[in-house]
Amino acid sequence: MIDEKAIAAAVKTMLQAIGDDPEREGLRETPERVARMYTEIFAGIDKNPADDLKVGYELGHREMVILKDIPFHSMCEHHLLPFSGVVHIGYVPGTDGRVVGISKLARVVETVARRPQIQERMATEIADAIVEGLNPDGVGVVIAAEHMCMTMRGIKKPGSKVLTSALRGGFAKRAATRAEFMSLIQ
Repeated sequence: MIDEKAIAAAVKTMLQAIGDDPEREGLRETPERVARMYTEIFAGIDKNPADDLKVGYELGHREMVILKDIPFHSMCEHHLLPFSGVVHIGYVPGTDGRVVGISKLARVVETVARRPQIQERMATEIADAIVEGLNPDGVGVVIAAEHMCMTMRGIKKPGSKVLTSALRGGFAKRAATRAEFMSLIQ
């Protein structure tokens, strides 16, 4: 559970530490605003993303399902700066042909993104949640994102994109399945 009072106190201390006055007009309510914002952007911290996949349909579908260009925003756990981009998910239903509503895949992305995160782990967690929730024949996840910790500080290279992937089952074992997925998300 997120402790908004502790967050507000920490933000007030941080503002003092950088040499600003947390009691000045423009900052007076900032600690509470940041606490409410953190409650929202870290709402996935105690949730299991596979829970979003419990309601499905056993349609006997055995062909690839892809949801691409799912936008997300997350917070880099190294600098607590945002990174954002898109996620592409593909899966081939298991022998039971179980599929879920496509919004459920977007919910998995949202749950995983709403915690302190690194992009590499994010791809892994999304793929593993789909394996856990659907027991598919295979899963592919590709993420493309821009990281503020690289664009506004440090090396300062705006427009740079980080690409990560996680492949499970048939997507990892079969080159043709992987190639089909990669060509369709382009």
